[in-house]
Amino acid sequence: MKHSEEYRDGKLSRKIIDRINDISGKNIRLMEVCGTHTVSIFRSGIRSVLPKSISLLSGPGCPVCVTDQNDIDAFIALAETENTIIATFGDLIRVPGTHSSLQREQADGRDIRIVYSTIDALELARQHPDKNVIFLGVGFETTTPTIAASLVSAKQMDLKNYYVYAAHKLVPPALFALMETIGVNIDGFLLPGHVSVIIGTNAYLPFFEKHPIPSAIAGFEPADILLAILRLSEQIAAGKPMLENCYPRAVTSEGNPKARQIVDTVFDVCDARWRGIGMIPKSGLRIREEFEKFDAQKQFDIQVPESGPPKGCACGDILTGKKTPPECPLYKKVCTPLEPIGPCMVSTEGTCAAYFKYYR
Repeated sequence: MKHSEEYRDGKLSRKIIDRINDISGKNIRLMEVCGTHTVSIFRSGIRSVLPKSISLLSGPGCPVCVTDQNDIDAFIALAETENTIIATFGDLIRVPGTHSSLQREQADGRDIRIVYSTIDALELARQHPDKNVIFLGVGFETTTPTIAASLVSAKQMDLKNYYVYAAHKLVPPALFALMETIGVNIDGFLLPGHVSVIIGTNAYLPFFEKHPIPSAIAGFEPADILLAILRLSEQIAAGKPMLENCYPRAVTSEGNPKARQIVDTVFDVCDARWRGIGMIPKSGLRIREEFEKFDAQKQFDIQVPESGPPKGCACGDILTGKKTPPECPLYKKVCTPLEPIGPCMVSTEGTCAAYFKYYR
């Protein structure tokens, strides 16, 4: 706790802010890729103390928000199958599908349970051998190792009723896609801390070699984020882009090899569709053949018609930094946390939810 408090020190943050103001000049647009960064920035009031020349954009760093509409509809279809228990993290339950949501299906009597870890999901499978327990695997590199570990455990225990629907996403390929998307204007990236703990600084090198844009891995306390913004501002002012690790107490160049190894044991890299961006090559994970008996997409015959985003919803443009939530015609009018239209208003890491709660 003491270590965290040091990075919340007001005097330290004030010094960093003064240095940012000293070098601020031309208008720059910085994107925080991580949804947790978005919430931390709002919660600590960082936007209000930065010079007006610095604009912060929220990127595709909310795993629930970037989950494709067809995957959401598939989750709902699985919930409607007989003798099934759906296990999911809480953010996902309220995301609207094309015609329903997991929350509505739960209200209609479907067995949908919020779990806090894959251990809980495995326990459900052990306690209910007569039911199919399907865990909805949504998340970035941070949560993927725990889901991979659950499949290894299920195989070791010879569980015959545990399944995972793999809708995982990988962050570095999304950075390539952002830089190559028409209409996206970004001068620097605040790279995600949690993800970088797993993949390490080196995972961003192929991206940086092709797109040498100022990039800084940041922690989540106010001083962490301000330091990363300072470093990006200095790089831009000097015209010398770098890939910097501003979170060295948690992130190394190699990341966590054991976590990556278990992911590689269970998953293959595949193309994946992201909400608002479309198909990104090699940006997703699918379950390997050795574990295919646990693959919900292969073991359950569900038919989900192609569908697009809700009419009028600007989540896609918000996730790529083309728009801010107040620019969405639905924001605060018909789309609110109580009655969300798009996932960005649902998730605790969603940009629209953060704007709704903190922005004035």
